[in-house]
Amino acid sequence: TEVTEKLEEVVMIWTKQIRQVLVESEQIRREADDVGPSAELEHWKSRMSSFNSLLDEIKSSRVKKIISILQAARSKTLKQWKELDGSITIAANEAKDNVRYLYVLDKFFGPLANASPVMMEHIPSLMNTVCMIYCTSPYYNTSEHMTSLFLKITNQMINTCKTYLCEG
Repeated sequence: TEVTEKLEEVVMIWTKQIRQVLVESEQIRREADDVGPSAELEHWKSRMSSFNSLLDEIKSSRVKKIISILQAARSKTLKQWKELDGSITIAANEAKDNVRYLYVLDKFFGPLANASPVMMEHIPSLMNTVCMIYCTSPYYNTSEHMTSLFLKITNQMINTCKTYLCEG
C-alpha cells in the first residue's frame, strides 16, 4: 500500500500537469491583427508536436508499468488518468488532422503573399480547397476554425496589396 500511495501521488502530479497542458491548449490565441494563414499552419504544427510528445511519454514503458501496478491495486486514480489519456489522444488526432488539411492549403500561401493585387487567378482554387477542408475535415470544419482561417487569408491579401502600393 505504501508503494501504491506513492505511485498514486505521481499519477496525480502527472494528471495535474496534463490538465494544465489541455487547458492552455484550449485558451484563445493572441495573434497580431495582420497575421497571415501560414500562422495557422504553424500553430497546429506546434500543437501537434506538443501533443505527440505527451503521447509518447504516456505510452513509455515507465508510465505503462506504473499504470499496470495501479490497475493491479485497483487504484481510484486510474479513472481520471484514462479520461485524460483519451483527451490527449483526441487533441493529438485533431492537431495531426488539421496539419494534414492545412498543408493542402500551404501551396496557396506563397503565391498569395507574393502576388500582385491581381491575385484573382489563385482565389478560386484556394476557395475550393477551403471548401473541401470544411466538407471533409472531422475537426477543422467548425465556424471558429473557418473564421480564423478566412481572417488570416484576408489579412494576407491586405498585406500583399499594401506592399504592392508601397512599392509602386
